Amino acid sequence: MAHKQDPNEKVVFIGDSRVRKRDYSNVAPPDYSAYPGKSEAFIPNFLLKEWMVGVVVLVGFLVLVIAEPAPLGYPANPLNSSFIPMPDWYFLFLYQMLKYPYTSGDYLVLGVLGLSGLPFISLLLAPFLDTGKERRFYRRPIASSLMIVSLVAVTYLTWVSWDHYQYELEVNGVTPEHIERKIKAEEAVKKGLPRPIPGREKIAAMVNADDPAFETMKQAQCIACHGAELEGANGPTLRGVGDILNKDELVATITNGKGDGMPPFKDTLSAEKIDQIATWLSTQKAEAK
Repeated sequence: MAHKQDPNEKVVFIGDSRVRKRDYSNVAPPDYSAYPGKSEAFIPNFLLKEWMVGVVVLVGFLVLVIAEPAPLGYPANPLNSSFIPMPDWYFLFLYQMLKYPYTSGDYLVLGVLGLSGLPFISLLLAPFLDTGKERRFYRRPIASSLMIVSLVAVTYLTWVSWDHYQYELEVNGVTPEHIERKIKAEEAVKKGLPRPIPGREKIAAMVNADDPAFETMKQAQCIACHGAELEGANGPTLRGVGDILNKDELVATITNGKGDGMPPFKDTLSAEKIDQIATWLSTQKAEAK
């Protein structure tokens, strides 16, 4: 025993361990099992466990989403009649359910609102449908049955939706956009060409690229928005702009600007240079490739 300042102080030891006995009654509450017939406290014990399980499931789902990202297609084109719409893989089961007669057509509102509200309604009713204190899943028939049916339904609907999508591609002879983009990129790399930019394969060729007006546009920093070859970098392409605007409209746009993106150049360029640029741009009427 260590010496203290007060040699008469009484020290109580636990056995031979020479560990001072302390009172922990106010530090940790007794476990719920110490009370016969009582279940675990919902807050915070049970709720914390549920949250931890939810976090593990969410992290696992996010890992799957990152590992299998949704493919990137071409820009939307309402004139593309061969396009087969397809949602992200984790929405396939909902997409398939909306194809059935009782969730589409005259029942579209019921299908959309019912499908989105059913999971929340089930969660709200779960505590009232399953009031037992049993924790083992095989002794909780209602909760276990709902969970198993939900998992089987989601798996089955996802498989059916994907299988039908593959069937549509085969019947219509359509190559998915992300596969087509990959093939075109690989072909361009093999030929020593830059990767094609989706949506800009049909941009018209630039006419009279050696015109002095083009050099004036470079000095005015027009290429910062319209691209080094006027193909459209951070702004709209100017190739083929002569098919959209005439010379007078081009002069007005360059002089006074347009909207928030196009600044006015009346204080930067002279009237002669603006006319020179507008004249040259009005000739950009080549047919799209």
